[in-house]
Amino acid sequence: MTTNTTHTTNTVADIGYGKQFEGWYDRMFPGDAATRLTVDALAACHPDPAWGTLEFGVGTGRIALPLSHRVGPVTGVDSSQEMLAVLEKKSGDGSVTIELGDIRTYRDSRRYGLVYCVCSTLSLILDPCGQQDAITRAAELLRPGGRLLVETHNRPGVEALHQGLTRTTVFVPFPEPDAGLQMHATLLGENRIWQVSTILFEPDGTHRIGTETARLLTPDEVDGYARNAGLRPEGHHSDWRRNDYVPTAGVFIASYTKPTVEPA
Repeated sequence: MTTNTTHTTNTVADIGYGKQFEGWYDRMFPGDAATRLTVDALAACHPDPAWGTLEFGVGTGRIALPLSHRVGPVTGVDSSQEMLAVLEKKSGDGSVTIELGDIRTYRDSRRYGLVYCVCSTLSLILDPCGQQDAITRAAELLRPGGRLLVETHNRPGVEALHQGLTRTTVFVPFPEPDAGLQMHATLLGENRIWQVSTILFEPDGTHRIGTETARLLTPDEVDGYARNAGLRPEGHHSDWRRNDYVPTAGVFIASYTKPTVEPA
Protein backbone atom coordinates (compact mmCIF):
# COMPACT_ATOMS: atom_id res chain seq x y z
CA MET A 1 0.00 0.00 0.00
CA THR A 2 1.02 3.64 -0.29
CA THR A 3 0.83 6.02 2.65
CA ASN A 4 1.09 9.79 2.79
CA THR A 5 3.18 11.44 5.49
CA THR A 6 3.99 15.15 5.40
CA HIS A 7 6.92 16.49 7.43
CA THR A 8 5.86 20.02 8.33
CA THR A 9 9.27 20.68 9.92
CA ASN A 10 10.95 20.49 6.51
CA THR A 11 11.07 23.54 4.27
CA VAL A 12 9.53 22.70 0.89
CA ALA A 13 10.51 24.82 -2.10
CA ASP A 14 8.85 23.27 -5.16
CA ILE A 15 10.32 24.19 -8.56
CA GLY A 16 7.02 23.54 -10.37
CA TYR A 17 8.10 20.43 -12.30
CA GLY A 18 4.96 18.54 -11.28
CA LYS A 19 2.70 21.38 -12.41
CA GLN A 20 4.43 21.38 -15.81
CA PHE A 21 4.00 17.64 -16.39
CA GLU A 22 0.91 16.87 -14.32
CA GLY A 23 -1.21 14.23 -16.02
CA TRP A 24 1.34 13.12 -18.61
CA TYR A 25 4.62 12.37 -16.84
CA ASP A 26 3.87 8.63 -16.89
CA ARG A 27 3.18 8.91 -20.61
CA MET A 28 6.67 10.34 -21.14
CA PHE A 29 8.32 7.78 -18.86
CA PRO A 30 6.36 4.51 -19.05
CA GLY A 31 7.22 1.47 -16.98
CA ASP A 32 9.12 -0.13 -19.82
CA ALA A 33 12.31 -2.15 -20.27
CA ALA A 34 14.44 0.85 -19.28
CA THR A 35 12.56 1.14 -16.00
CA ARG A 36 13.00 -2.57 -15.31
CA LEU A 37 16.71 -2.29 -16.02
CA THR A 38 17.03 0.58 -13.52
CA VAL A 39 15.10 -1.34 -10.88
CA ASP A 40 17.23 -4.46 -11.40
CA ALA A 41 20.45 -2.45 -11.05
CA LEU A 42 19.29 -0.63 -7.91
CA ALA A 43 18.27 -3.90 -6.29
CA ALA A 44 21.61 -5.49 -7.19
CA CYS A 45 23.55 -2.52 -5.74
CA HIS A 46 21.66 -2.47 -2.43
CA PRO A 47 24.06 -3.21 0.44
CA ASP A 48 21.27 -4.79 2.49
CA PRO A 49 17.52 -4.37 1.82
CA ALA A 50 16.86 -4.82 5.53
CA TRP A 51 18.61 -1.47 6.09
CA GLY A 52 15.91 0.39 4.18
CA THR A 53 15.67 2.35 0.93
CA LEU A 54 15.12 6.05 0.23
CA GLU A 55 14.46 7.81 -3.09
CA PHE A 56 15.14 11.51 -3.60
CA GLY A 57 12.64 12.75 -6.19
CA VAL A 58 10.17 9.84 -6.10
CA GLY A 59 7.72 11.50 -8.51
CA THR A 60 4.86 9.19 -9.48
CA GLY A 61 6.68 6.11 -8.20
CA ARG A 62 7.90 4.83 -11.56
CA ILE A 63 11.01 3.36 -9.92
CA ALA A 64 10.07 3.14 -6.25
CA LEU A 65 6.94 1.01 -6.67
CA PRO A 66 8.50 -1.86 -8.65
CA LEU A 67 11.68 -1.60 -6.56
CA SER A 68 9.64 -2.13 -3.39
CA HIS A 69 8.70 -5.57 -4.72
CA ARG A 70 12.41 -6.40 -4.84
CA VAL A 71 13.83 -4.82 -1.68
CA GLY A 72 10.86 -4.12 0.57
CA PRO A 73 9.27 -0.79 1.53
CA VAL A 74 10.73 2.36 -0.01
CA THR A 75 10.51 5.88 1.42
CA GLY A 76 10.06 8.47 -1.34
CA VAL A 77 10.63 12.22 -1.00
CA ASP A 78 9.34 14.78 -3.49
CA SER A 79 8.47 18.48 -3.40
CA SER A 80 5.64 18.20 -5.95
CA GLN A 81 2.18 17.66 -4.51
CA GLU A 82 0.93 16.97 -8.05
CA MET A 83 3.35 14.10 -8.60
CA LEU A 84 2.73 12.64 -5.15
CA ALA A 85 -1.03 12.76 -5.71
CA VAL A 86 -0.57 10.46 -8.70
CA LEU A 87 1.64 8.13 -6.67
CA GLU A 88 -0.89 8.01 -3.84
CA LYS A 89 -3.54 6.70 -6.25
CA LYS A 90 -1.35 3.73 -7.17
CA SER A 91 -2.04 1.84 -3.93
CA GLY A 92 -1.62 -1.88 -4.39
CA ASP A 93 1.24 -1.47 -6.88
CA GLY A 94 3.90 -1.57 -4.17
CA SER A 95 4.90 -0.28 -0.75
CA VAL A 96 6.08 3.33 -0.76
CA THR A 97 5.89 5.79 2.13
CA ILE A 98 5.36 9.26 0.67
CA GLU A 99 7.14 12.26 2.17
CA LEU A 100 6.43 15.78 0.92
CA GLY A 101 9.80 17.48 1.24
CA ASP A 102 12.68 19.31 -0.40
CA ILE A 103 15.70 17.07 -0.95
CA ARG A 104 17.99 19.98 -0.09
CA THR A 105 16.59 20.23 3.44
CA TYR A 106 14.92 16.88 4.13
CA ARG A 107 15.50 15.32 7.55
CA ASP A 108 14.56 11.89 8.84
CA SER A 109 15.30 10.10 12.09
CA ARG A 110 15.96 6.87 10.19
CA ARG A 111 19.20 5.92 8.43
CA TYR A 112 19.09 3.93 5.18
CA GLY A 113 21.19 1.34 3.38
CA LEU A 114 20.48 2.76 -0.08
CA VAL A 115 19.66 6.32 -1.09
CA TYR A 116 19.17 6.95 -4.79
CA CYS A 117 18.44 10.02 -6.92
CA VAL A 118 17.72 9.18 -10.56
CA CYS A 119 16.19 10.58 -13.76
CA SER A 120 18.38 13.71 -13.49
CA THR A 121 16.58 15.01 -10.41
CA LEU A 122 19.84 16.46 -9.08
CA SER A 123 20.25 18.54 -12.25
CA LEU A 124 16.89 20.22 -11.64
CA ILE A 125 18.53 22.08 -8.75
CA LEU A 126 19.97 25.09 -10.53
CA ASP A 127 22.76 26.20 -8.21
CA PRO A 128 25.84 24.29 -7.00
CA CYS A 129 25.14 25.09 -3.34
CA GLY A 130 21.71 23.52 -3.62
CA GLN A 131 23.13 20.46 -5.38
CA GLN A 132 25.72 20.13 -2.62
CA ASP A 133 22.98 20.40 -0.01
CA ALA A 134 21.05 17.54 -1.62
CA ILE A 135 24.10 15.26 -1.63
CA THR A 136 24.89 16.26 1.97
CA ARG A 137 21.34 15.36 3.05
CA ALA A 138 21.66 12.01 1.28
CA ALA A 139 24.96 11.29 3.03
CA GLU A 140 23.48 12.15 6.42
CA LEU A 141 20.60 9.75 5.78
CA LEU A 142 22.89 6.83 4.94
CA ARG A 143 23.93 4.42 7.61
CA PRO A 144 27.62 3.44 7.71
CA GLY A 145 28.26 0.99 4.89
CA GLY A 146 25.32 2.39 2.91
CA ARG A 147 25.40 3.44 -0.73
CA LEU A 148 24.28 6.52 -2.69
CA LEU A 149 23.49 6.21 -6.40
CA VAL A 150 23.03 9.30 -8.59
CA GLU A 151 21.88 9.31 -12.22
CA THR A 152 21.91 12.69 -13.92
CA HIS A 153 22.52 14.57 -17.17
CA ASN A 154 26.10 14.36 -18.42
CA ARG A 155 27.29 17.78 -19.59
CA PRO A 156 29.86 16.51 -22.15
CA GLY A 157 27.25 14.15 -23.58
CA VAL A 158 24.64 16.89 -23.90
CA GLU A 159 27.23 19.10 -25.61
CA ALA A 160 27.92 16.25 -28.05
CA LEU A 161 24.18 15.97 -28.75
CA HIS A 162 24.11 19.65 -29.72
CA GLN A 163 27.07 19.20 -32.10
CA GLY A 164 28.39 22.69 -31.42
CA LEU A 165 24.98 24.35 -31.76
CA THR A 166 23.26 26.37 -29.07
CA ARG A 167 19.87 24.95 -30.06
CA THR A 168 18.83 21.51 -31.26
CA THR A 169 15.63 19.51 -31.77
CA VAL A 170 15.15 15.79 -31.18
CA PHE A 171 12.09 13.66 -31.96
CA VAL A 172 11.45 10.35 -30.20
CA PRO A 173 8.63 8.35 -31.84
CA PHE A 174 6.20 6.22 -29.84
CA PRO A 175 5.07 2.78 -31.02
CA GLU A 176 1.64 4.20 -31.88
CA PRO A 177 1.29 5.99 -35.24
CA ASP A 178 1.45 9.80 -35.18
CA ALA A 179 2.68 9.90 -31.58
CA GLY A 180 5.94 10.82 -29.93
CA LEU A 181 7.98 13.37 -28.03
CA GLN A 182 9.61 16.38 -29.69
CA MET A 183 12.25 18.12 -27.57
CA HIS A 184 13.58 21.61 -28.30
CA ALA A 185 16.77 22.16 -26.31
CA THR A 186 18.89 25.25 -25.68
CA LEU A 187 22.30 25.44 -24.00
CA LEU A 188 22.96 28.55 -21.88
CA GLY A 189 25.55 29.88 -19.44
CA GLU A 190 28.69 28.35 -20.95
CA ASN A 191 26.77 25.11 -21.54
CA ARG A 192 25.98 24.65 -17.86
CA ILE A 193 22.25 25.42 -18.12
CA TRP A 194 20.05 23.29 -20.38
CA GLN A 195 16.50 24.36 -21.12
CA VAL A 196 14.29 21.75 -22.77
CA SER A 197 10.73 22.26 -24.00
CA THR A 198 8.97 18.95 -24.60
CA ILE A 199 5.89 18.51 -26.80
CA LEU A 200 3.91 15.29 -26.48
CA PHE A 201 1.99 14.42 -29.66
CA GLU A 202 -0.85 11.93 -29.18
CA PRO A 203 -2.44 9.76 -31.90
CA ASP A 204 -5.76 11.62 -31.53
CA GLY A 205 -4.10 14.88 -32.59
CA THR A 206 -3.88 16.44 -29.14
CA HIS A 207 -0.61 17.63 -27.64
CA ARG A 208 0.89 18.78 -24.34
CA ILE A 209 3.83 21.13 -23.72
CA GLY A 210 6.16 21.34 -20.73
CA THR A 211 9.49 23.07 -20.11
CA GLU A 212 12.24 22.13 -17.67
CA THR A 213 15.58 23.71 -16.88
CA ALA A 214 18.60 21.76 -15.67
CA ARG A 215 22.07 22.59 -14.39
CA LEU A 216 24.29 20.12 -16.21
CA LEU A 217 26.91 18.20 -14.25
CA THR A 218 30.08 16.21 -14.78
CA PRO A 219 31.10 13.13 -12.78
CA ASP A 220 33.94 15.10 -11.17
CA GLU A 221 31.51 17.72 -9.86
CA VAL A 222 29.27 15.14 -8.21
CA ASP A 223 32.35 13.37 -6.82
CA GLY A 224 33.33 16.68 -5.23
CA TYR A 225 29.90 17.07 -3.63
CA ALA A 226 30.11 13.52 -2.31
CA ARG A 227 33.62 13.90 -0.87
CA ASN A 228 32.55 17.12 0.83
CA ALA A 229 29.73 15.13 2.43
CA GLY A 230 32.10 12.43 3.68
CA LEU A 231 31.34 9.79 1.04
CA ARG A 232 33.78 7.68 -0.96
CA PRO A 233 33.40 7.53 -4.77
CA GLU A 234 33.13 4.01 -6.18
CA GLY A 235 32.93 4.68 -9.91
CA HIS A 236 30.99 6.03 -12.88
CA HIS A 237 28.91 4.31 -15.54
CA SER A 238 27.09 5.41 -18.68
CA ASP A 239 23.96 3.32 -18.12
CA TRP A 240 22.29 0.89 -15.75
CA ARG A 241 23.96 -2.04 -17.51
CA ARG A 242 27.06 -0.69 -15.74
CA ASN A 243 28.95 -0.01 -18.95
CA ASP A 244 32.03 2.15 -18.39
CA TYR A 245 31.54 5.91 -18.43
CA VAL A 246 32.15 7.60 -21.77
CA PRO A 247 31.97 11.41 -22.23
CA THR A 248 29.44 11.13 -25.08
CA ALA A 249 26.81 9.43 -22.91
CA GLY A 250 23.69 11.49 -22.29
CA VAL A 251 23.66 10.60 -18.60
CA PHE A 252 26.06 9.19 -16.07
CA ILE A 253 25.54 7.08 -12.97
CA ALA A 254 27.80 7.68 -9.98
CA SER A 255 28.12 5.44 -6.96
CA TYR A 256 29.31 6.35 -3.44
CA THR A 257 29.62 4.58 -0.11
CA LYS A 258 29.57 5.85 3.45
CA PRO A 259 32.59 4.71 5.48
CA THR A 260 31.85 2.29 8.28
CA VAL A 261 34.17 4.31 10.52
CA GLU A 262 33.69 8.07 10.61
CA PRO A 263 36.86 10.13 9.95
CA ALA A 264 38.54 11.47 13.09
